[in-house]
Amino acid sequence: MARTQGMDRRELIKGAALSSLAGGLLSPTVMAAGSDKPNSEAATALAELQGALDKLESDFGSQSWNLHTAQDFAEARRALLHNLMHGLESWLEADPARPFFTGFINQHKKLLGDNPDARYFTAVIDGEHSYRIRGNLAGATYTSFTIEMGAGADNSGIGPTLNDTEFKADSDGNYEIIVSRDKAEGNWLPLPAGASSITSRHYYERKVSINRERMHHIPLEITNRQAVAPRGAPTDAGIAAGIRRVTAFVRGSTIPMNQGMDLPWVSRTPNRFKPPSDNASNENITYAAKDNVYAMAPFLLQPNQALVIRGRFPRCRFANVVLFNRFLQTLNYEERTISLNRAQAVTDAAGNFEMVVAHRDPGRANWLDTEGRPFGIIFWRFQLPEEALQPLETEVIELPA
Repeated sequence: MARTQGMDRRELIKGAALSSLAGGLLSPTVMAAGSDKPNSEAATALAELQGALDKLESDFGSQSWNLHTAQDFAEARRALLHNLMHGLESWLEADPARPFFTGFINQHKKLLGDNPDARYFTAVIDGEHSYRIRGNLAGATYTSFTIEMGAGADNSGIGPTLNDTEFKADSDGNYEIIVSRDKAEGNWLPLPAGASSITSRHYYERKVSINRERMHHIPLEITNRQAVAPRGAPTDAGIAAGIRRVTAFVRGSTIPMNQGMDLPWVSRTPNRFKPPSDNASNENITYAAKDNVYAMAPFLLQPNQALVIRGRFPRCRFANVVLFNRFLQTLNYEERTISLNRAQAVTDAAGNFEMVVAHRDPGRANWLDTEGRPFGIIFWRFQLPEEALQPLETEVIELPA
């Protein structure tokens, strides 16, 4: 054992020596680059990002956030860091001339109302270029692409959307879509002025939620249709601009959940839903889905209580229900049942269901596990419904001791 440890130490020392050699070789270049400018634009931008994080940490204690318990504050910081993680992955290196798709969510990065039954990807674009998207349906129940509008655009929220009923794929599921200002032959997604990014959605209704199937791959790429010169070496100004994009994303995404929630499908009454209705309110919300009908309500339960939800799944492309924390992050779907789609839920022949939101197993079908939380959010998605949606009826019951 001692010999193995000695070998490990020698390898570590070798690695350290190599790092020192590289540093020594580079140091003349660094000195020649102008050590008389220790304060850079990137350093200023990094300080601004730190200031934004400090400001949010301070704001968590304000009345607008309505945080009270140690768990509330811990999850607020976790939500902030998940937003920062995505900002770094998507916006730091973003270049509309050289776009790339980044995975929006996974089981360890949750933001903006994630979904165990869907994969989302995002790419930073603008209206000055035109793009080609290539991909494969990969067995998805539903696939779509949505243009997200930037701040200050004439039409805020979401722009044009193209779903798989509106574009053609070949017999193997392969497709190509042109994204441009001018109409193109074949599959075309209009690109309006003010566009800032494009979001893809890939929904699945399976017995095992798609985000627990980590080996499942969705082929997807986006390229500029015009030739562009190779990217240059990183510059101080370029890094500063990237950091400021990250800061803007974090600031815009980390907001109290009581802001912007005055929507026709959002109930503020615990354990009661407003009737789901198909309306255009989604189109004013960045990262919302035009083809979805939503319903959302908080749950508030004592340790011995459960919430029974009765309803009927409509004829539609996709439907599910998920449990969120107050920051619209799904609960632990890797180890608990916190969501149900139509392939997973127990229903009668007509699609009627009875679901039970509870802290412990109620001994009934369709248990949604709260993780023991007294408070959380219940969120429904009904996609491209073909008929009127029935109201969701609720009843709080006492569980046997």
